[in-house]
Amino acid sequence: MIELTESARDKLSALCTENNVDAVRLAVKGGGCAGFQYQWDLIREDELDKNDFTIDLPTGKFTVDNMSLLYIAGTTVDYVTEMFGSSFQIKNPNSKASCGCGESFGV
Repeated sequence: MIELTESARDKLSALCTENNVDAVRLAVKGGGCAGFQYQWDLIREDELDKNDFTIDLPTGKFTVDNMSLLYIAGTTVDYVTEMFGSSFQIKNPNSKASCGCGESFGV
């Protein structure tokens, strides 16, 4: 359903450890220039839902709520380190439009 590159797995796992949380959640919320935007959250075990899509990491979990999964199924999440910064990059095959800032998308 969702693929994490090795680099993304490593960074997500490190985020769980560094922030003393159980999971990193990726969600889709209404808003942004193109209609939807991605939202990242650090969460505890009691905030996980049994219906969430979850990938176990070396330390912690990566999770997507059931409703957001409809908009990002088939997505690849990568973590890219560049000279002037690092970021998660989301390659969403369901995205039909995006804004110039890269923070929002449309389906």
